[in-house]
Amino acid sequence: MKRILLVEDEKSIARFLELELRHEQFEVKVCYDGREGLNAALEGHFDCLLLDVMLPGLNGIELCRRIRRESDVPIILLTARDAVMDRVAGLDAGADDYIVKPFAIEELLARIRTIFRRIHPAVQSDDKLTVRKLIIDPTAYEVYFEGKKLELTRTEYDLLKLLVEHKNKVCTRELILESVWGYDTEVETNVVDVYIRHLRAKLMTEEPPYIETVRGVGYVMRE
Repeated sequence: MKRILLVEDEKSIARFLELELRHEQFEVKVCYDGREGLNAALEGHFDCLLLDVMLPGLNGIELCRRIRRESDVPIILLTARDAVMDRVAGLDAGADDYIVKPFAIEELLARIRTIFRRIHPAVQSDDKLTVRKLIIDPTAYEVYFEGKKLELTRTEYDLLKLLVEHKNKVCTRELILESVWGYDTEVETNVVDVYIRHLRAKLMTEEPPYIETVRGVGYVMRE
């Protein structure tokens, strides 16, 4: 599991980002000021740092500059300031990327994935999940069907990946809810049926259906 250090002084934003990142299977440590963030960055091992620019104690650009003296860990700056000179200052300090608030969480996740792909560009074929003409690349969060890239929501992707990982084995609705929506979810089991319909519509083929219904139990991805 990849580890992310988030340094953000606005606690509501920090909490939101922490929950979203944990949902994406990242381990997250949160700090609320620059000096605390510097100590954490230098003492711990992280795969990526998310640094707010306007921090108490030590601003994000100076924090980035000091971390760069000791480490080449990927750094993304988060800021409400969009002036060209601010972006240049952040990149000159050693940041790998720069995202302006307010931003969609999907954009931040995409930038994190891009950085990880740049660091680890080679994806071995063994890392990919396949069922007939369906290919899932977990490292790039990409899905290809009959040679074309599928556009999926995060929930659709998680559901499809679960079914492929358990191919030829029946996944109960309860297992799907726990794995995709979480153990404490209040989502009804019929929501699973709705998302299965979405996936089936995107996996239309003349071959036998990819997803079969096991009446009264759940669903199975057939090889």
